[in-house]
Amino acid sequence: MKTYNNYMDTRSVDPILHDKIMQTVTQKPKPILQKRLALRCAITAACALVLLFGLWLIPNGETPQQAEVPPLPPRFTPTSPPSRSFTSIFLHQVNAAPLIEPQWDMPDPLAVKAAQGANDFAFRLSAALAPNIGHDNFVVSPYSVWLPLAALLNATDEAHQPALLAALGAAGISPADVNRAASRMLFDLTNERGRRRQWGEGHESNPIHIANAIFVDQSHTLHHNFIQTFADYFRGEMIQVDFLDPQAVEEVNLWASDNTYGLIPEIIQEFDPLTVAAIANAIFFSDTWLREFDPYLTQRDIFHAPTGESHGYFMEMEWSITNYFEDEQVQAINLPFTNGSGMTIILPKDKNAVGLLASMTDEYFKRMHDDAVYAEGRLLLPRFAIENTLTSGLTDSLISLGVPLFDSETAPLTGGLIEEDLPVWINSAIQVATITVDEEGATAAAVTALVVYGGGTAEALTSFEMICNHPFVFVLHSYTPDGGRQVLFTGVVNDPQAR
Repeated sequence: MKTYNNYMDTRSVDPILHDKIMQTVTQKPKPILQKRLALRCAITAACALVLLFGLWLIPNGETPQQAEVPPLPPRFTPTSPPSRSFTSIFLHQVNAAPLIEPQWDMPDPLAVKAAQGANDFAFRLSAALAPNIGHDNFVVSPYSVWLPLAALLNATDEAHQPALLAALGAAGISPADVNRAASRMLFDLTNERGRRRQWGEGHESNPIHIANAIFVDQSHTLHHNFIQTFADYFRGEMIQVDFLDPQAVEEVNLWASDNTYGLIPEIIQEFDPLTVAAIANAIFFSDTWLREFDPYLTQRDIFHAPTGESHGYFMEMEWSITNYFEDEQVQAINLPFTNGSGMTIILPKDKNAVGLLASMTDEYFKRMHDDAVYAEGRLLLPRFAIENTLTSGLTDSLISLGVPLFDSETAPLTGGLIEEDLPVWINSAIQVATITVDEEGATAAAVTALVVYGGGTAEALTSFEMICNHPFVFVLHSYTPDGGRQVLFTGVVNDPQAR
């Protein structure tokens, strides 16, 4: 009561009103009020029971459609080139010329022709690989193959250069023109203009990362002209390894992993003793859609695969106006990315996607974009993730396209790639590629390796037997720049049981 007396002491309140207030706040609740409180408690308890029952019932009954859609995995969002983490290789340091900056108002006709040729090569290579797809998913990076082959133009002898130029879609262009075109491509693709001018906060970042390297055996020396050209126009690195040591496999795979942000940790399993070099390219792409798909609209539905009905998680998007192409063969729409790239989705009306890829040309692809019209519409596109490895199929396809560098008899790279006087040619081509597409965007990576042989023929190793069941000699050695394979121990084993 003291509190209320103090209240009265400091404020002017009618004493009669004060008595009524005090009577109200101190009296016990009336029966009707008790009933109301009990009713409220009962309602609250009932609501809680209904909620708990509902949470128990959903997992044990019919799951709503949205609950079937798995969450998106974490995205790759690189903001800078990958860090180098090589352990035991020697890296040649070469001062490279700046990449050539294209002038938007002054196109170079030869560079344009080379760039169009690269796209032509892309579809021809895809068509050559198509018969091997069957009913499987498939992804390849033709540009990751085109770029190291273009670099090897500078090591190919004059007799084979015209055939290689034609295979690359650059017939009538000199290797020097292709070099300049490649430099200009890299300038644009890797956002060199943004870095030089420091446009925006993200000028150091880019959705595309491209790296080129050539691994050369420590017992051989790369031709100095190739070293400088590879660095100037292709940003190529020169790396020494010992192909007779399993460590070389680890170093090449580490380079692949570094330059694809861990997406492709392995490209090579082993090297043949005839290997003198391996030229490699890595390309990484990761960007978000300019207009992302709403994940709450994604639904699980039937996908009619060639082998029968399957299922997919279909993303949905509607446009009031967008660019759209349709003819008697296909429907096509381009999905733009935030940083200016795009992904064109092409749906064949006969449901034969492999046949469509086998018949695609650069001209048809350009027409899909040039002849697109404004339209309103709706797209249902399933999420997808693909990874595949191309080995002998890639080698055979490049040979079928007329790439002349696989001929061990004529050895087209002799004299142009390494300083030593021995026949040099490409023995095999390998590519590992991966792509993931979801509501937020797309991430893709590829690593290509062209394995170069030299000094002999592959046939010399196809039939071999060595049975050390009598005395033999051993030599233990280690490499030094001055002595080459420096001999450290020699010996003879006459009786392996004796000491």
